[in-house]
Amino acid sequence: MTKEFKGEQVAPEGPIAIVVSRYNLSITSKLLSGSIETLLGAGVAQEDIHVAWVPGAFEIPLVAQKMVEQDRYEAVLCLGAVIRGETSHDHHINRAVSLGITEVALSSGVPVLFGILTCDTLEQAIQRAGGNVGNKGSECAEAALETLSLLGRLDD
Repeated sequence: MTKEFKGEQVAPEGPIAIVVSRYNLSITSKLLSGSIETLLGAGVAQEDIHVAWVPGAFEIPLVAQKMVEQDRYEAVLCLGAVIRGETSHDHHINRAVSLGITEVALSSGVPVLFGILTCDTLEQAIQRAGGNVGNKGSECAEAALETLSLLGRLDD
């Protein structure tokens, strides 16, 4: 018989960190609200949600790494919004941030979730921060909870 492992969206025993970019604040604040609402809805206590604000998306992996090194967070959610401009700057930022977040997660074994919008337009970002495409901050929190639950079951 096949054995399956699945996670659930349940509150972990310890705190969850959220690293969020102030750049594109009108978008990232909505992502943050979605994450917090989802975590609270799953039973995470308000005092167990710790938010660190960074200037922009580029700074997210470093602060996420510092949070992981404190060995007190169950997971770190990374929220930001990089919107394409007139140059290729967004490609460089997106690649560096995604690789950085991946490296922190893999090297630490702590779930570090990618909740960075990588949009072509402001309108796309608006739709992904609570618009008709949903709230990617909320989805990031859901993924964190499910991943934590799954990792716990794999240890059994």
